[in-house]
Amino acid sequence: MLTLAAPVTASAITVEVARACDAAVSKAFPPRQIGNPAAGSSKGTAKDQREYFQKCVANNGKVDDASSEPSKDSKTDGKPSK
Repeated sequence: MLTLAAPVTASAITVEVARACDAAVSKAFPPRQIGNPAAGSSKGTAKDQREYFQKCVANNGKVDDASSEPSKDSKTDGKPSK
């Protein structure tokens, strides 16, 4: 038996979103050597960069960088520790 599935439509991203996300990736993952993309990134892997870009596209060009900041739980409240 042959089954045909309905084609899955992929939504295209806009140029503005792609540019914003590309800039965000460049900022979050600076190159080891300026002007030499073959040198790699000083932070993260290519997989990390792809995931970051995809997250940015999913959020319509906005990236939540709060995860890179220290959490509120790790801050001290000014009281001496026991």
